[in-house]
Amino acid sequence: MKKIVIIGPESTGKSSLCTELAGYFQGVCCPEYAREYLLAHGMHYTYEDLLTIARGQLDLEDKHASMTKDLSPSGHPAMLFIDTDMYVMKVWCEFVFSNCHLWIMNQIAKREYDLYLLCNTDLPWVQDELREYPDLETREKLYHMYKDLMINQDTPWAEISGNYEERIKRARDAVRQWII
Repeated sequence: MKKIVIIGPESTGKSSLCTELAGYFQGVCCPEYAREYLLAHGMHYTYEDLLTIARGQLDLEDKHASMTKDLSPSGHPAMLFIDTDMYVMKVWCEFVFSNCHLWIMNQIAKREYDLYLLCNTDLPWVQDELREYPDLETREKLYHMYKDLMINQDTPWAEISGNYEERIKRARDAVRQWII
């Protein structure tokens, strides 16, 4: 099984891209647990809540990985597309609370992925009840935090930018280049 993670600031098309790629490559999409958690518990989260969200994300990822293991369509490996991982939790913790849980850092060191797709901030901002940072300056700062993480780790990664159709093409091409 191949694990492809989609990361980046909020409102950069991660969830849509994850769903689209899973459909196109006949894989499985693991959604972002934080959305479910925040809708249930509200937007007034604490530093400890981020640890709960991180654990929930990895539980969700493991469940979706189990569902993916037996898939192997069209002669290519089974693929799990993951909307968010512990790098997102690290950035979120550090940006909001200037600290990151050791457990999250340990999971970053322990977990293995096959490809990261880093979504840029060049899509128009779309408001929803869970988004916190509509200003481009903050979103770009967050993007550069993610990019720095990508540059300083060993897993292949690709930047995904452009309009929705261009993003889909770039993401498909990256998966073909690194996975298939």
